[in-house]
Amino acid sequence: MTVTQTPSNPVPLLLLGRGADPASERGVECPGDLPAASDPDLVERARRARAALGDRAFVLGHHYQRDEVIQFADVTGDSFKLARDAAARPEAEFIVFCGVHFMAESADILTGDHQQVVLPDLAAGCSMADMARLLQVEDAWARLEEAGVAASTVPITYMNSSADIKAFCGRNGGAVCTSSNAKQALEWAFEHGEKVLFLPDQHLGRNTAVLQLGLSLDDCVVIDPHKPGFGVTDEELRAATMLLWKGHCSVHGRFTAESVADVRARIPGVNVLVHPECQHEVVTGADYVGSTEYIIKAIAEAPAGSAWAVGTELNLVKRLAAEHPDKTVVFLEKTVCFCATMNRIDLPHLVWTLESLVEGRVVNRIEVDADTAHWARVALDRMLALPGSGAVKD
Repeated sequence: MTVTQTPSNPVPLLLLGRGADPASERGVECPGDLPAASDPDLVERARRARAALGDRAFVLGHHYQRDEVIQFADVTGDSFKLARDAAARPEAEFIVFCGVHFMAESADILTGDHQQVVLPDLAAGCSMADMARLLQVEDAWARLEEAGVAASTVPITYMNSSADIKAFCGRNGGAVCTSSNAKQALEWAFEHGEKVLFLPDQHLGRNTAVLQLGLSLDDCVVIDPHKPGFGVTDEELRAATMLLWKGHCSVHGRFTAESVADVRARIPGVNVLVHPECQHEVVTGADYVGSTEYIIKAIAEAPAGSAWAVGTELNLVKRLAAEHPDKTVVFLEKTVCFCATMNRIDLPHLVWTLESLVEGRVVNRIEVDADTAHWARVALDRMLALPGSGAVKD
């Protein structure tokens, strides 16, 4: 099965989860504990299929993947690093991306035409990316034109967005950013315009603008695609500097200021380390804030005996705790929560994918149409041209 992503034919992805928390943002849900490990017999099947494919296949594993999947990854990392790793392996015929849909799209954009990118489960989407659909963003841009501010606005989209949103930014003079270079991306944008439309994660945009660029919360307004007029007046659009799309990560959005206060009460001297996708009050209440790679590095370099409460995806936190038994590493939130869509990539799906490739069948190929890929690449190249972005990480 081949999935071709086009602006006129967006592929709806499943949003999974249960046990909604009314106290959290809409769309922030926690499905409970991690699923049980897959059938051990599948491990040997995966090993045989992986060995049979050899250098023809290159398996990428995002940090948020389950351990049972990560063990078969040739490389691990964040979304953009993995896409670039794939591009650096032109001899690989198949790129098996154990991540989510937008990541596989990015890999297809950056790899050669002779390479085929495969996503083991098409339901492995990203709720944040799905919160900004192309038609919604185009309508919002028309709203900015009506208010007379579009010409002075530069669109910046987070890496965690669909290919057609990246292409929209490319067509309209904007760029892509990751959580580690959002500051540089915003500085670049303000050199080219007076305002920024930041997609799709309002928290990363707000935290970067306020905490790193010195803007105030009053300089920010939220663009809500589900409200008439996008929830803002012409006067608010003209007065604001940061136009934040109403999107968020369903895992990072779950952490609250109460989570921070609770863990400090339970673990004296704990260091609170969170991802900038968290809500503003969580970030301001933390001791350290940084990207996924920053979090991994911070725990690795922390002194023995130190205690850390980490506000990011559960699979990664549990892996860090296991890798650093000389330190106390706990999940920031009392309620166990992981990325449900990322966890769609399990061992049964990976085995099915690898065995299908061995048999000569390419399943779940992700293919971005040429025009979308071109303009998305324009936005990505603008990001890569930013100072210090040659080896940028999420």
